[in-house]
Amino acid sequence: MHPAEHETDSTQAAPRLRTALELIRFARRYTLDLLGSIETDDWYRVPEGCPTHVAWQVGHLAMAEYMLTLFRLRGRVDADAELIPRAFLKTFAKGTRPLADAAFRPSPQQLLQVLHRVHEQALTELQPLCDEDLHSPVIEPYAVEPTVLGSLLFCSQHEMLHAGQIGLIRRLLGYAPR
Repeated sequence: MHPAEHETDSTQAAPRLRTALELIRFARRYTLDLLGSIETDDWYRVPEGCPTHVAWQVGHLAMAEYMLTLFRLRGRVDADAELIPRAFLKTFAKGTRPLADAAFRPSPQQLLQVLHRVHEQALTELQPLCDEDLHSPVIEPYAVEPTVLGSLLFCSQHEMLHAGQIGLIRRLLGYAPR
């Protein structure tokens, strides 16, 4: 369902960065495990009483990882239009509504492609950071401290929060407990 996990040597990274990257990787593995247990035909189904669906959660996670890592680190660059198109960012931004009949409706495979591309690019660009880079200030949201490191820590926490929502949607769709 997804490409091999990014194989960069995180042992060379600064200790605090290494921890943040491992938390991001752990959250992604957990999310992908949940997604792998849900039929793609169910990704746009909205369970009764639920305000969201799996597809929106996946798109939102790709958007959020981009914003909390790459965008925070270096802003938007021209190559990002291929990595994560602007329409994608707008569709899955915080505060958007996950409509089942949205005009912009990427397939589950397209959502996964963007999710994987952003994740791989983030791991590639974050790997060479040093401790000094981690102390650069950022605006909210962040966890622990208002720095790049705080943004990276929030990235993993944010993904786990949405993985919980995916897990709940999964159960509401009638899937058995894992």
